[in-house]
Amino acid sequence: MNVYDFDDTIFVPDSSVCFIRYCLRHYPRAVYKVLPGSLWQFVLYLREGKKDARRLKETLFSFLNRIDNIGQVTEEFWAESIDRIEAWYLEQKQDDDLIISASPEFLLRPAAERLGVRLMATPMNPYTGKISEKNCHDAEKVRRYLERFSPDEIDNFYSDSLSDSPMAKLAKQAWLVKEGRRIPWPG
Repeated sequence: MNVYDFDDTIFVPDSSVCFIRYCLRHYPRAVYKVLPGSLWQFVLYLREGKKDARRLKETLFSFLNRIDNIGQVTEEFWAESIDRIEAWYLEQKQDDDLIISASPEFLLRPAAERLGVRLMATPMNPYTGKISEKNCHDAEKVRRYLERFSPDEIDNFYSDSLSDSPMAKLAKQAWLVKEGRRIPWPG
């Protein structure tokens, strides 16, 4: 099987940022109410060396409780945004592909369904923005992957970030993706 990070790998740019911008255009009152707290959490996140992404994400997505029918909103977002999936990925996509991402699962689920692939992502309540488990990032990706799959099942792993090195080590071959170019994983 091939395993892919999502944001800035097969979808450009970051899906959470795109979704928040989408909601800002369509539901400005909901999003504007959380901006001051989100900016403060972003400052803390940077000051703490990018350690507490969970708190930042929960604050950023706290506007969700101000939007009715978030399932329909995410479907409409993907109807508008699915064309941002990279062409190189669509050319090599297989039915047994797995997307593993730190982005919220509720947000990526419609995209994975449209692509016809499997998904592992950060479990976030789509009505509150609260994360119910650890952020699906770095070594947490490996932990979740190994709960469902054998460590030797990954033929190719693709990511834009060296922080995904724990997943890359499981793959027979790993690829670093930069601006649509795939180069062998360093090291």
